[in-house]
Amino acid sequence: MLTDFGYILLFIIAGLALLGVVLTVAKFLRPSHPNEEKLTTYESGEDPIGNANIQFNVRFYVVALIFVLFEVELLFLFPCAVVFGNEELISQTNGAWGWYAMAEMTVFIGLLIFGLAYAWGKGYLEWVLPKPQIPEVNSPVPANLYQKVNERYKK
Repeated sequence: MLTDFGYILLFIIAGLALLGVVLTVAKFLRPSHPNEEKLTTYESGEDPIGNANIQFNVRFYVVALIFVLFEVELLFLFPCAVVFGNEELISQTNGAWGWYAMAEMTVFIGLLIFGLAYAWGKGYLEWVLPKPQIPEVNSPVPANLYQKVNERYKK
């Protein structure tokens, strides 16, 4: 007889086996017609220029770190909000826990605002756009056909 953990292990193994079966069947069913255009690196709609590893702007990391910082802020504020909203706990302590939770949230948000103001003042949030470079792609499709398609969908 299996324990509860045994059922969980079987469920994980069955899920991985099903995933393997689905990916294997998809590999045999899908068409495979690679060409130069399909094998190029996709960079969020930008035409790849040179090595894709060196074209990444470092400013993305700063924005991502600030996003993570504010997401973690929400996780830390949730327990304070639970304490602040617990009427039974607040009534037992004559409101001391409520004021403590409110003061703690205010200090925490103040520190985050100070950190954001510091990053803004140092210029870490300013986005410097590089000059656009038009790449030269050796494609069997003439460039004027691309221009015609772009003009047709611009309207």
